[in-house]
Amino acid sequence: MTVRQARKRRPAGTREQAGEPSGRWARVWAVVRRIPRGRVATYGQIAALAGLGRQARQVGYALHALPGEGFAPWHRVVNARGAISLPPGDGADVTQRLRLEREGVRFDARGRIDLECHGWRPGARTAGRSVRPAPRLTSAGSSPPRPASASPRSGAPRAGARGRPPR
Repeated sequence: MTVRQARKRRPAGTREQAGEPSGRWARVWAVVRRIPRGRVATYGQIAALAGLGRQARQVGYALHALPGEGFAPWHRVVNARGAISLPPGDGADVTQRLRLEREGVRFDARGRIDLECHGWRPGARTAGRSVRPAPRLTSAGSSPPRPASASPRSGAPRAGARGRPPR
């Protein structure tokens, strides 16, 4: 009997079905737990990082078999188009969208996520968003004054309100 035939004849009580994660599922769950809040990853990206090559479908199986709520942030995994892959009907698709929106992930009119903006890039220096932080407020409740001496991009003086350099 070949290995392939033995796999096909696996009894109904396999490790995955008995609640014990296989090595590949444990690797998938470990990668999914690394996705930071406000970021999403694709099934294919998770498969590659977990050492499964191009077996994105295996990621879906592993997420479906998660042992319990809160074990891994399953809602941060979307398809390659940036859309939710769960079928409508049982409410899981709505739950995933609400959880992502609560984390600051934005959807376009077609229900897709901009992966350039919200996609997870493992190894990137910052896990947070690439949005510039808001300026600190002074005690009076307004923004601190900005120096008018130079433009942030060059050494040239900043332009005034009408496009002219200040006097």
